[in-house]
Amino acid sequence: MSNDFDLIRQYPWLPSLKIYRSDLASINPIEFIKDIITDPSKEVLWDRIYEFFKSAFDNLEYFSYYKIDDLNIYFYLSLRMLLIILNNKSISYRVANLYSKITYNELATENDSNLYSICKDLKLDIKYEQEPIIFRKIAIKDQLETLQTKFKIHFSDYLKLSSRLKDDFRKLINNALKDGYVYLRPKSLSRLIQEYVRMKILKFEGDIENINKLKEDLLKVQEFKDLYDSIIADWELKKERFEYSFETAFKKGEDISKNFPTCMNEILVKAEIGQNLQHTERLIIVFFLLALNCPKEFIINIFSKQPDYDENKTTYQVEFAKKKGYVPHACSTIKSLNLCMAQKHNDKLCLDGYFSKKNNKQKKISHPLFYVQFKQYHSAKLKNKDKIQEKND
Repeated sequence: MSNDFDLIRQYPWLPSLKIYRSDLASINPIEFIKDIITDPSKEVLWDRIYEFFKSAFDNLEYFSYYKIDDLNIYFYLSLRMLLIILNNKSISYRVANLYSKITYNELATENDSNLYSICKDLKLDIKYEQEPIIFRKIAIKDQLETLQTKFKIHFSDYLKLSSRLKDDFRKLINNALKDGYVYLRPKSLSRLIQEYVRMKILKFEGDIENINKLKEDLLKVQEFKDLYDSIIADWELKKERFEYSFETAFKKGEDISKNFPTCMNEILVKAEIGQNLQHTERLIIVFFLLALNCPKEFIINIFSKQPDYDENKTTYQVEFAKKKGYVPHACSTIKSLNLCMAQKHNDKLCLDGYFSKKNNKQKKISHPLFYVQFKQYHSAKLKNKDKIQEKND
C-alpha cells in the first residue's frame, strides 16, 4: 500500500488495521474503553459517536461531525463495539447505511493508486492497466459516449460484492466481461467497496453468552454506560415520535407536571422536601426538563433545597447538560436503576400502555417524553370536545 498508515487512518475497516495498529486489535475491550476515557485528547470522541447515532436514527446520508483524524480508528472500533452490545438490527442497519455512505463519499475523491491499494488490502483479485481500456460505447440522445477504465475485477469477487445490490445494471450479464474480469470505472468500484463496508459493520461474531458478558462488563464503566443509555433513550424516543404529535414544551405560568410520569414526579417531590437525590436521579430530571425546554433558572431552583447545593456549581452543570443536548433516559434505563414508580403509584398509562394508531394494537410506553406528549394530546382533545359540547348546548 502507498501511504499505508494514512489509508488505515482514513479507512479503519481495512484488514491491515490489525497490522498497523496491532495494539488496538489485541487490546481487551474494557481496557480500550478505559483508554479513551482517561486520555484528554479523546474527550470529544463520545460526543462524536452520540451525534453519529442521532444522524443515523434520522436516516441522514451525511455526518457533519465526521473527521479523518487520530480519533477515526477509535471512532470506528467504538461503533462496532456499541452495535454488538446493542444487538438491535434496526439500529445496526441505520448505522451501517450512514457509515458506508460516508465511506463512499471519501472513496469518490481517491486517486487510482489509493483505490487500487484499498482493493489489494481487501484481497480482491483486481488488475490495474497503465492505459485506459475502452470497454463499451453507448448512445445517449444521438451522442456516442465511450466508456473506459483502468480497473478490472475478477467476476467471482464482483459477484460477491454486488450480490445484494438490486440495480439491474449491476448484474453480471449487463457488465463488460473478458477473460473472467469485469471492467469497472472508479465510481462503480467505490460502490462495491461501500457495500463491503456496510456488510462488515452488520457482521457480528461471537455467541450470545460472550456478548452478554461483554455488555455487562462494559456497562460497569460509568462513562460508557452514560453514552449507551443516551443512545437507547434517543432510539426509544425516535420510535415513538409523531405517533401522537403534540407540543410538549414548557410554557410560563402553566403547570405541566400533571402530565409527568410518576418517576419524574417522585424525584421532584424528593427534591422539594430536601431529600438528597442520587447522582442518577439528578441527571434524569435535568435531561428530562431540558428536553421540555424548561428555563435553566427553573431547573436550578429545583436543587436549591439539596443538602450539598452550590448555585455556581449547579448552574454550570445544568448549562453543560443543555449544551450537550442529551436525550432523557428511556424507560428501560429508569427501570434498570430501580427508579420506575408505575407500580408504587398504580400509573395505568405506564402499566397498561396505550393504543397505537400506527400499529393498531396496544403498546407499552417506552420513553418519559412520549408519556408527556401522549397525556397532553389527550388533554387537548378533551378540551376541544368540551368546547364543542358547550357550543352545542
